[in-house]
Amino acid sequence: MPAVSRAQARTFRSQKAAYRLVTLASGLEQPWSIAFLPDGRLLITERPGRLRVFANGKLEPQPLAGVPEVRARGQGGLLDVCLHPAFARNGTLYLSLAAPVAGGALTRVVRARWGEGGLADVTPIFDATPPGSGGNHFGSRIAFDRAGLMYVTCGERYQMQRAQRLDDLGGKIVRLRDDGSVPPDNPFVGRRDARPEIFTYGHRNPQGLAMHPDTGRLWSVEHGPRGGDELNLLKTGANYGWPLATQGIDYSGAKISDHKSLPGMEDPVRAWVPSISPCGLVIYSGSAFPAWRGSFFIGGLSASSLFRVEIDGERYVSEERLLADMFDIRDVRQGPDGMLYLISRSDNGTLYRVEPA
Repeated sequence: MPAVSRAQARTFRSQKAAYRLVTLASGLEQPWSIAFLPDGRLLITERPGRLRVFANGKLEPQPLAGVPEVRARGQGGLLDVCLHPAFARNGTLYLSLAAPVAGGALTRVVRARWGEGGLADVTPIFDATPPGSGGNHFGSRIAFDRAGLMYVTCGERYQMQRAQRLDDLGGKIVRLRDDGSVPPDNPFVGRRDARPEIFTYGHRNPQGLAMHPDTGRLWSVEHGPRGGDELNLLKTGANYGWPLATQGIDYSGAKISDHKSLPGMEDPVRAWVPSISPCGLVIYSGSAFPAWRGSFFIGGLSASSLFRVEIDGERYVSEERLLADMFDIRDVRQGPDGMLYLISRSDNGTLYRVEPA
């Protein structure tokens, strides 16, 4: 990655490391996700429907061709970008998006082949049916596990009862093969009353998903209503409670549930009251910040901060708030150089790098 002048950097100190925030590029319209190509270039999605490239220290002016139509309304649009684990060999990547369909819109995942200047062979491989008419709660992060299986987070489209219905893909995290087909050992395969794609359910609007680099287990973060944001360790077939158990209340102040916890449902490892609006999750494993290894980094939208959370196995230990009240963080990723990369939620969004001071 290119050197940046001191005028573009600010230095901070956390509990375990000194770090510098470097501005790399601005002028992004509602950026949503980052992915790193093997040659060091960055792909950045913009919610209105553009896939951008950051290379050689600058944002390339023209978006890539081949991005499918999106419904850029409310919280919808072009959302996540994720490379296939064998991208260097097969050139395959995935986009998640709010797709316009009869009945409104739904969370869709498309598979595509990378080519210089644009995408080819763009094929839809998953739809979080049924569609909804509103513009909220699409999810939708994508991550792969060590076995090469793909996980996709699906919001409940602001219709809370969908999260508990097993015949409905709203409010679920699904598990798929890389072509969108269903693994035969998914927890609800063979049940007539359940969708076979489902891995976990009872979610509201999960917008962070990451595999732990040491254990291989999947973790997610999701938005609660007023309060009740969650960090969850994903367990096969588990119910995460929404809306039957929550630490949040409705935006009106009304009670959603009498229960913060219920038998047979998974409690969050960490819940935030008031909300931080968690968006983006990475579990740090790089060499640039040795004291941060194993830390969970979570972007905060309403909290306008980066959260560093320490976890011991399945137990929450502590956290600290970095870059407090500076900008709304939409995504956080670890780069191949061991640095952290952030994007801000804005019509004039910015790409940042966090590097040792």
